[in-house]
Amino acid sequence: MSANPFLDPTLVHGDLYRRDGRLADRTHALHRAKISGSDVAGTIADLLAARVPAGAAVLDIGCGRGTTTLRLADRIRPRRLVAVDASAALLRTTRDRLGDAGALGSVVCADFHHLPLPGSVADAAVAAFCLYHSPTPGLAVAEIARCLRPGGTAVLVTKSLDSYAELDHLVHAAGLDPHATRRSSLYESFHSGNLHTIAATNLTVVDVQHEEHVFYFADATHLARYLTTTPKYRITLTGGIPAIAATLRQRLPAPPYTTQSTVSYATAVRP
Repeated sequence: MSANPFLDPTLVHGDLYRRDGRLADRTHALHRAKISGSDVAGTIADLLAARVPAGAAVLDIGCGRGTTTLRLADRIRPRRLVAVDASAALLRTTRDRLGDAGALGSVVCADFHHLPLPGSVADAAVAAFCLYHSPTPGLAVAEIARCLRPGGTAVLVTKSLDSYAELDHLVHAAGLDPHATRRSSLYESFHSGNLHTIAATNLTVVDVQHEEHVFYFADATHLARYLTTTPKYRITLTGGIPAIAATLRQRLPAPPYTTQSTVSYATAVRP
């Protein structure tokens, strides 16, 4: 099996996030399919709102397209909000979305292992769905802890190792990727099972919550749209979404297709 694409720096700093289209398409396909599970950005904002003071300084590490950043701006109304990501394209989208919403915030292009920020600069920090891109997520957590003031709060969010495992079997059964069921989880470096242990290396964990999210793909085209956005599979079929959808219809039982993911939230403080 080839290396986990989420841990391949060439892909992470290249095709996966060089433009924001793949992530936008993936998010849209999942949101359209979701039938159970809370809004993640809203949950993060609620967890922080219960702990951070008025006028807090907040960091959104690995901000992606800025969905959580926007929710923090609206819910927390921090005096300083800094969105950090290694992708300049995603940061442009975040900056534009903040501007369109009239929200105050700045963006910083940086690797979360080496944050260009002073120590003890923030009251709170979020790192959602990003630390599994690090082969050494504990080092990234140490950097986040360094940037927090003593007593500051971090919310770290990830998924379970078996997230979307049902799709592995569908992709295999359809013959789109004969090795789909044998590939490593995209979340193997930082997942629901090791979240507490890794967070506790530099922070005091006060709570961990796990929530099941369920997704329902009503037709083959919807599922094909999602499959084209995930780097886990090696689908060599030409013809794009129409060809993948046609293959799914020919080789799988009739839809719907369902899958699930566990989303885990660790709330922790800097000692």
